[in-house]
Amino acid sequence: MTTAVDAKTDKAPLEDLMVAMDVVDTLRHRDLIVDRELDADGRRQRLLDRLREIYRAQGIEVTDEALQAGVDALEQDRFSYTPTASGFSAKLARLYVSRSRWLKPVIGVLALALIIWVVWYFTVGLPQARILELLPTQIEASHSRINAISASDTATEQANNLLGQAKRALDEEDYRDAENLHGQLKSLLHDLETSYDIQIVSRPNEVSGVWRVPDLNPDARNYYLIVEAVSSAGNVVPVNVRSEEDGRMRQRSKWGLRVSEETFEAVAADKRDDGIIQGNIVGEKQVGQLDPEYVIPTTGATIADW
Repeated sequence: MTTAVDAKTDKAPLEDLMVAMDVVDTLRHRDLIVDRELDADGRRQRLLDRLREIYRAQGIEVTDEALQAGVDALEQDRFSYTPTASGFSAKLARLYVSRSRWLKPVIGVLALALIIWVVWYFTVGLPQARILELLPTQIEASHSRINAISASDTATEQANNLLGQAKRALDEEDYRDAENLHGQLKSLLHDLETSYDIQIVSRPNEVSGVWRVPDLNPDARNYYLIVEAVSSAGNVVPVNVRSEEDGRMRQRSKWGLRVSEETFEAVAADKRDDGIIQGNIVGEKQVGQLDPEYVIPTTGATIADW
């Protein structure tokens, strides 16, 4: 029994509140009544009477307390919504409320950017940083190695010049130039460490010599033996040669070495004899030297194509 009474007591305030809200809604939908009645003498009582008639016409009994509460609420602007003023705080609030629409895409983009950065850092950034950290030491090591094996004043002078340029590039934090100069040092070191014999090409279906008519003197002929560099293991070694015809440097496994007409004819006669060139070694490139030493008369001039 006590429970039923308590439930009824809790329910009454809610019902009164709902009725008051309905009264306010009725007043708002009848603006002419509100304006007219609230501006006249005795407006409150007449407004209450009109409201009572409206509800009775609808078959609804509303207590005077509920009607008065509704009129009070209207005058006090209760049960009305006032939009939040625009401003930074309001924008933040609206952004927070709409987070379900934009939060997941933003998190996805940030996660993708993080993954890309991590991959770049471990595959490019970190290795590059380590290379740059070791670069000064590597440059010094290449230069020291060149000085240790060089038997050529020209090679030693080149190495010293490259080292000086590389140090200046490092001081100016021009790491790209420093790496390029280190590459030149390593190339010079490779040339000094390489040894090979220079042999006349004497294989079936391959020419062993050619002659050319120079552009500046159509009545003359330049004679060349076709040669290649062969290591002690019998492998052909590509060599950088500068063509005397256009001055360009090219890497070739075979090139033309300029000789006199007499040397050219002697080699041709040797090959015609039995198809084999007996004295096929014309020079030797030793470790520590940049240029080969030739055992036949030659100017050392070369061509890369024929």
